[in-house]
Order: sequence, then C-alpha cells, then structure tokens
Amino acid sequence: MATPHVPSLAVRRALRKLGFDIREARLRRGLPAEVVAERAFTSRPTLRRIENGDYRVGIGIYAAVLQALGLLDGLGQLAEPSKDEVGLALGAEKLPKRARIPRSQGAKHGK
Repeated sequence: MATPHVPSLAVRRALRKLGFDIREARLRRGLPAEVVAERAFTSRPTLRRIENGDYRVGIGIYAAVLQALGLLDGLGQLAEPSKDEVGLALGAEKLPKRARIPRSQGAKHGK
C-alpha cells in the first residue's frame, strides 16, 4: 500500500488559492456548482473539494474544471520553458565562454 503523501505548506497554500480562484471564476460567470460539475464530468462534492484546494483531488479533475470554466489554456502555460527564469539562468551559466570550430580528424593528426 502506498504511503500517504502530505504536501508542504507552500503546496497546500497554492492549491487553496487555486481553489479560491476557481470558485471566484465560477461565481463571476454566474454558473451554479451543479452546472460546472456536470460540464467537468465530476460531482458537486468533488467540485467543492477543488474549490477548497484539496490536494487529494487529481490534477486531471482540476484540469476538467478549468476547461469547464474556459481557463484550461492557463494550465498549459504554467511550466513553459520561456517563463522558467531559474532554468534560463542556469542554461545561460552553462554557455561556453568562446565558440570554437571543431577540428576535423585529418587536421588533428597533421594530415
């Protein structure tokens, strides 16, 4: 049996905020929970858990709810390489100081 996973406080806070934002988006659109749950092919209790930021709900269900609200495109942009400041900085550090033309095998042995 798998060991239960309890995410860090930062993860739980982020999911709580995401849930709050999802609920706010639903209310701004004037959509009842029943309609959003139906469009996301889930139940109202699961939607309530998402809106509360429950980390035990699968990311696929979160994605389905975002799609039901017309917000799915934002999910695909979360880890976009062009927005990864740390990854870009690390990549820049690994760039060589100079560029050299590779030597051919014949030039290497004086031929």
